[in-house]
Amino acid sequence: MKRKKRFYLDPPQILVLGFALIILIGAILLTLPVSTMDGKGLHFLNALFTATSATCVTGLVVVDTGTTFTLFGQLVILSMIQVGGLGFMTFATLFAFLLGKRISLKERILLQESLNNISMEGIVRLAKRILIFTFVIELTGAVLLTIRFSFDFPIGKAIYYGVFHSISNFNNAGFDLMGEFHSLTSYVDDPIVTLTVCALIVLGGIGFIVMNELYEYRLSKKLSLHTKIVLVTTIFFVALGTVGIFLLELTNDKTIKPLTLSGKILGSLFQSVTARTAGANTLSIGDLSHASLFFIIVLMFIGASPGSTGGGIKTTTFTTLMGAVWSQIRGKDDVIFYRQRIGYETIYKALTVTLSGLFLVMVVTLVLTITETGKDFLMIMFETTSAFATVGLSMGLTPELSSIGKGIIIFTMFAGRVGPLTIAYAVTIRRNPDAFRYPKGKIMIG
Repeated sequence: MKRKKRFYLDPPQILVLGFALIILIGAILLTLPVSTMDGKGLHFLNALFTATSATCVTGLVVVDTGTTFTLFGQLVILSMIQVGGLGFMTFATLFAFLLGKRISLKERILLQESLNNISMEGIVRLAKRILIFTFVIELTGAVLLTIRFSFDFPIGKAIYYGVFHSISNFNNAGFDLMGEFHSLTSYVDDPIVTLTVCALIVLGGIGFIVMNELYEYRLSKKLSLHTKIVLVTTIFFVALGTVGIFLLELTNDKTIKPLTLSGKILGSLFQSVTARTAGANTLSIGDLSHASLFFIIVLMFIGASPGSTGGGIKTTTFTTLMGAVWSQIRGKDDVIFYRQRIGYETIYKALTVTLSGLFLVMVVTLVLTITETGKDFLMIMFETTSAFATVGLSMGLTPELSSIGKGIIIFTMFAGRVGPLTIAYAVTIRRNPDAFRYPKGKIMIG
């Protein structure tokens, strides 16, 4: 008797389908009358856009979160942000812990893929710590924001706002409840809100593997090459972004020029940090100079770090490519960081990730210039990069997108969150490698 062939999904396929399923469930919930203030529910395309933006922790919105959704609708969005930020496999592991179930080998492999971890060793322990880190950091952020918001709102509303904005910003989502698409602009020179939200964004963006190593540093007294590169690159880009935006906007009457010196620094710092895929803003994005907008596009494209709640090509990818360029300029064959050599397979992957991301942004930008007639090119490019890098910053184009434009941005956000390579692996059939190698060919470069 012929045995039936078992249907098997590999990790990339499960991750892609898992995110898609969460988005679909969220979209259906947001179409319910109980989700919106007008009692009519959201149109399905707008609901799908919002659910994708929340699950992919982007923050681009076609309707204002604070004035459109009821408490139920806002909690649906918050739940998708939390699940999307940590990954559905992390939550599946949490439920397994609560039910006392053993984590199978297949689930460990999925966890490794979901967290973008190099090794499967200690992956369950890492998942446990991720949940603990998340709870502690979000709780601390919620308490600090609640204290500050209590001076502006009734205590119940202050607590809710504190919790919502803490979860949203730690997961680099950028959703807010302030209303009228204003985000946190009324707190541009407020040190408590600015520094608390910046800390939440940075902690969510450095990656859980780095967080775990920093936690264990008190015992091990050593950091991996990955953690060193992430920390140095993150500090460098936050500082570069702050100084760059400060200098570029210093004479802009619509942004930081009217502010005090401390307000100028806080506003510049916030926009530098939030460009690392967070999406909240304290300066009006549409009023920034063209130079600042292009500078922010570059920061958004690079994004956060691997295994984090953020997007982009990632800090380690950019640093690896810059290391390869520097080695070529010096005539060296090896890329060296901290007296350690980077393997060629890592350099090839970094190049593939960067070029696939760049290709996606270019194609989507081109298509949107056709579908969104009459819109400024820089605005379209800014929106596309924001969607790909799951940032959520917007110059105001998102609410005005056509139906086709919304569909394109939905795909871009999804591809940016799960990764173009993961989608490619999920939809292609991979065959066994050939048993022979072709002879070397020579081409001229440069």
